[in-house]
Amino acid sequence: MHWRQQTLVHWPCPPEAVQALLPPGLRVDVFDGAAWVSLTPFVMRSVRALRVPLPPPTFAETNLRTYARLPDGRRGLWFFSLDVSQPLMLAARAIAVPYHLAALTVRTRGPDVCYAGRRRHGDASYRLRVRPGPPLARPGPLDDWLTHRWAAFSHRAGRLWLTPVEHEPWRLRGGTVLELSQNLTRSAGLPDPEGEPLVHTSPGVGPVRLGLPRPVAGPAV
Repeated sequence: MHWRQQTLVHWPCPPEAVQALLPPGLRVDVFDGAAWVSLTPFVMRSVRALRVPLPPPTFAETNLRTYARLPDGRRGLWFFSLDVSQPLMLAARAIAVPYHLAALTVRTRGPDVCYAGRRRHGDASYRLRVRPGPPLARPGPLDDWLTHRWAAFSHRAGRLWLTPVEHEPWRLRGGTVLELSQNLTRSAGLPDPEGEPLVHTSPGVGPVRLGLPRPVAGPAV
């Protein structure tokens, strides 16, 4: 698959609020004492499963994620929700990936990118308008910490699972939020974000390859 027209809107969050929502055996990851939560809308293109294209192979997706680690230090992503406009992606619920069917749009308006989404069931929704900025010539430590994650965690049958993720390094740009309203964080059980977010935009990466989920060694305790 390829991820295109990506925006990442990040907020710091109290670590205890995030830890309370993680499964046993997974620890909140922090940067300078803060946990982070990110809203990440984008477009999926050329999606294939076992080399078979999904019909349609291009669709919108929006994730709400945080940053976690195992006791042995391995780091990855934990998804509170993945809203998607492609019904076939709901099959991933079988391995405990929290997909929700949603009406999603991604549009350009001059230099701006406009995203919107509303979940089919419940009242979770968001609207975001962002203006991409210049490329980050030298991403800082926090930029790298938020975007260099090569695994995703899930929790199924009483165990933690790890899915490896492989793609080229992000081509990161800055960004300015011009409009944002959302209740995805509240729907996930998180406190409402405070303050101005950190924003990254990117034309995208690809190809992206997801490995097979594998259980983390030892039971989740």
